[in-house]
Amino acid sequence: MTKKKGSLIYLLAAVSAAFIWGFLTIPLKRLHEIGYPSEQILYYRVFASFILIWIFNLPFRRKVIKADIDLLRTMPAPDRKKALLLLLATGIFITANWFTYIYVVNHIGVKVAGFGYLICPLITAGGGFLILKEPLSRVKVIGITTAVISIIILSTGSVSQALWSVLVAISYSIYLIIQRVLTQFDKINMLALQLIIAMLLLLPFYIYQFKSFPTGAEFWLTIFIVALLFTLVPLLLSLFALTGIPSSTLGITIYINPVITFGVAFFYFHESFEQSQLAGYLLLLASVIIFNWQIISNIASRKKLRTQLS
Repeated sequence: MTKKKGSLIYLLAAVSAAFIWGFLTIPLKRLHEIGYPSEQILYYRVFASFILIWIFNLPFRRKVIKADIDLLRTMPAPDRKKALLLLLATGIFITANWFTYIYVVNHIGVKVAGFGYLICPLITAGGGFLILKEPLSRVKVIGITTAVISIIILSTGSVSQALWSVLVAISYSIYLIIQRVLTQFDKINMLALQLIIAMLLLLPFYIYQFKSFPTGAEFWLTIFIVALLFTLVPLLLSLFALTGIPSSTLGITIYINPVITFGVAFFYFHESFEQSQLAGYLLLLASVIIFNWQIISNIASRKKLRTQLS
């Protein structure tokens, strides 16, 4: 396999992950339409994802699991405590993100959920600058500032919608920022642990609200599709993509997700866009281009160079 073809496979994996995530709103909406509330969808999404990932993890990845356990044991006590607290925090924030996203899709609007994930990378970069002291170029600062202005414009139309979008984005951004710190652990093992944490967090609410066990075939089929196709498969594709392409390139492909979500909102669910919303979304799109201008320029330059050399 040539280097060009190899890189293309990793890029296709990254694009496929973002593409799949963009259609998550369809099964979530369907579960709501057939009578299941957002919290129940969350419970069974977590439970099903937990079952599937451990079916994959235990038989095929025991050495990787043991390596992470050994790493945790050999850490100095302060570092081990910090790592465990951060792992706990990732479980809390991914659970919060999943719930807010499901709630927004079913009760606020699909386009609002898409907006949340469109601003997510920008908020993550801002958080990385403030918390992790990661450098930000002047162009990226302009991009983030433009994004803030777009949120303000959207607030003039509906404060609650803008706040829900920001809540979806912040919960996932904090999760990503913590993931950047915990680079020493295997990502799949971390997700498996996060699902355990999510289960422990949700179990008291599940028991308190429990009335009957779902028996509908459509419910279980849809839940396992959400868990496998829209949760685990995109994650594995993203992890595979990172082994062959830079994280900056992967970051660009993430924007495919909210773009598709907007398309689904407009063409599939027939959601309307008010003028203030359209202005805010267009301004946000401009902020995304500004924020990623250096990456876009580098990709374009490499493509031009390859064309000249071929």
